[in-house]
Amino acid sequence: MKTLIVAEHDNQRIKLATYHTIGAAVQLGYEIDLLVIGEQCQAAAEKARLLTSVKHVLVADNAVYAHQLAENTSALIAEVGKNYDYILAGATTFGKNILPRVAALLDVAMISDVTNIVSADTFVRPIFAGNVLATVQTSDKIKILSIRTTAFPAVKELASPSVALQSITQAIPNIQSRFEKQSLTQSARPELTSARIVISGGRGLKSAENFKLLESVADQLNAAIGASRAAVDAGFAPNDYQVGQTGKVVAPDLYIAVGISGAIQHVAGMKDSKIIVAINNDPDAPIFQIADYVLVGDLFTILPQLQAELKKVSSS
Repeated sequence: MKTLIVAEHDNQRIKLATYHTIGAAVQLGYEIDLLVIGEQCQAAAEKARLLTSVKHVLVADNAVYAHQLAENTSALIAEVGKNYDYILAGATTFGKNILPRVAALLDVAMISDVTNIVSADTFVRPIFAGNVLATVQTSDKIKILSIRTTAFPAVKELASPSVALQSITQAIPNIQSRFEKQSLTQSARPELTSARIVISGGRGLKSAENFKLLESVADQLNAAIGASRAAVDAGFAPNDYQVGQTGKVVAPDLYIAVGISGAIQHVAGMKDSKIIVAINNDPDAPIFQIADYVLVGDLFTILPQLQAELKKVSSS
């Protein structure tokens, strides 16, 4: 039996979500192949050769796969994947965009957001914003899974490449869509989904200008900045900062929630954090129910105090 993992990458490096997805595939116990699709993605393919537990690295490097648009990359994955027993990708925006199309093309069900692998055909996934865990069994010949990356360990890199690259020359043109543009938030801070520390702001910050109060704390802690859906909807922070059921799922060592009430939608995206610190002026805020440490008070007073204390620590 064999597993095919669709690599998430930016043509230069393999993203951390794929490391965790391979970690999940290892638990299946079968041969693992990694599929890298893109244009001028040789650098990412070379990085893929360093990943442990990968048996083969398949590379589809062609101009028709530029920007990895789902309309034709899913067709390629379905064509390559018909020879596999499992097809996996991270439960990220990338994976959620592509895998349902692959499942439809192969006429099989898709099991999304897998958090536990019980056996070869039985998997656990959260439903109702993570309040209920469903155990799902499938008899499909090809099992398509998106993996909640925070639930599985990431594999390590080898010091030198251990596998050869295998080229896929098949080029499937995209006649359904075209790439227009993308707007990316540039930041020197760690990526939100891979940061060890995350500080997130909510509606309690009241404005986009006030949201910048998080930046100095984030810089001192080398933390990523996140936001609740309410803060994003209000225009306080860009969409790619959103943590939650409809945003990014994170599980850092330390999660600091500032002015976030703790709606179910947000909690679903950060409740697996190792330590949760919540700052809110409402003593009955739902976020306090899952927080390890709580600070009840005015965040506009507490944040400057936190900044001052961090400066003392860094200068000592």
